[in-house]
Amino acid sequence: MGHGAPRHQPTSTRGAQPSFSDVDKPLYTISVAAEILETHPRTLMLYEDANLIEPFGPRPTGGANSQRDISKVQVIQHLTREKGVTLAGVRHILSLFETMKRHRVEPPPELREVFDRYSQII
Repeated sequence: MGHGAPRHQPTSTRGAQPSFSDVDKPLYTISVAAEILETHPRTLMLYEDANLIEPFGPRPTGGANSQRDISKVQVIQHLTREKGVTLAGVRHILSLFETMKRHRVEPPPELREVFDRYSQII
């Protein structure tokens, strides 16, 4: 009777962890993030000061940010570089995006692409 029973491999604990853990794992120092994003570390510090991204930690010892933070900066860069939005405007737009997603409101057509990108990480 035990002959026909399926064999089970021990289940990895990795599969039981939340799926967001990898995207939220702090991996990037501010200098590495700046290189990936093709920007200056000071620009990332401005985003921190504007409360748009989480701080990279104390400068002397360094800190790290996640892939989610990198993706968020890419959205910020799109809004500032492609759409000409100020950082204060970005803060308001991201807040509106969060409310729109929560209430399932469609964005205006010209913001559809950036809304879709941001809604994947919030």
